[in-house]
Parts: sequence; C-alpha cells; structure tokens
Amino acid sequence: MKELYIKQKVFSLSGKFTVKDQQEKDVYYVEGSFMQIPKTFSIMNTTRDEVARVTKKAFSFLPKFFVEVNGREVLTIKKEFSFLKALYTIDAAGIEVHGNWWDMDFQVLQHGEVVGQVSKEWFTWGDSYKVQIENEEMETIIIALVVAIDCVKADQAAASSAATT
Repeated sequence: MKELYIKQKVFSLSGKFTVKDQQEKDVYYVEGSFMQIPKTFSIMNTTRDEVARVTKKAFSFLPKFFVEVNGREVLTIKKEFSFLKALYTIDAAGIEVHGNWWDMDFQVLQHGEVVGQVSKEWFTWGDSYKVQIENEEMETIIIALVVAIDCVKADQAAASSAATT
C-alpha cells in the first residue's frame, strides 16, 4: 500500500498545490488555470508531463466536471437538480465511490474491489487529504478524483457565497 498526501495551498489564486509521498517528496504537481474558461486543473508527474486533467464544463445549466487520465475521459462529476441540498453524482465505468465523498472520507472501488481510500486530515492549515493507494495502477485516477471532488467543493462554496451576498 502506498500513501500520498495532498496539501492544498490556501492562498494560491491559480490553485497550485502538490501531492507528496510519505517522505514529503513531491510526486505530482497540480496547477489550475487562472481566469480561463473552461476552468481546468492539470495534474503532472515529477517530470512535469501531464498525466490527468480536470475540466469544468463551461456554459452548463448545472455544473459538470470531466476527468481525463492519459488523454482518456474516465469519469464525470455532475450536479443533479435538487431543491434542498447540493446533490452530485459520479459517473465512471467500473469505478465507484463509497462513503462521504463530500467530507473527503471515502473508498474508491473498481469492479467491487477497494483500490484506494481517502480521508481528510484534521488540525492542519488548509485542506489536507491522506490518500491510500491499494492498487498502484489506479493511482493517477484516484489522485485525479480527489482533485476533481475538491474542485467541485470549491465551486459549490463559491456559488453559495455568491448567493448570500
């Protein structure tokens, strides 16, 4: 089992942060587009080659996020129409998320088998997540999924604060 840690930089306008291993070495670099439509997050390996991309669909009635790994779309996160609370679904072939993904406490399953686990680290500055990788072939997809969910949460928080002002 491999453990990775995502520590989002709270004050970064462009959404830059890194994914570190247990020895605190950078394993992935994540960079968000700044003031661009559509909003994207590029996930790069240590040689700065893009291995995954999260894209928010522009001009959509309800928010929708696409996750690509190695140039292939692997999952979609979309907001469903709901009157009472925000309701999102994750569509992915063979991939399921069990648990409370809104609070970043969930398992990632592929064809019914646990391939990864995500938990929020408390008492840290900003959002920090521990990602346990059970199946290293799924590592990039799991990291992209965590980045996508965090992007959905940030988008929802921005929409909520705009609605209350």
